[in-house]
Amino acid sequence: MRRTAAVILGTAALLGVLATPASAAPSGGTVETAAANLVDVVRNAITGVEVTLDNITSRL
Repeated sequence: MRRTAAVILGTAALLGVLATPASAAPSGGTVETAAANLVDVVRNAITGVEVTLDNITSRL
């Protein structure tokens, strides 16, 4: 059960990262831009995990 949950969470996190637009690379080259883009990537990963958990719990 733990292994299945780990696989599901890992997949959700990966899908959240992959959902980040390709334009996320820092265009201005500033530290602020890079930090903002990193926050967006993490936010997408967390959202992917949350959606996956919601889907799993709704089917229980």
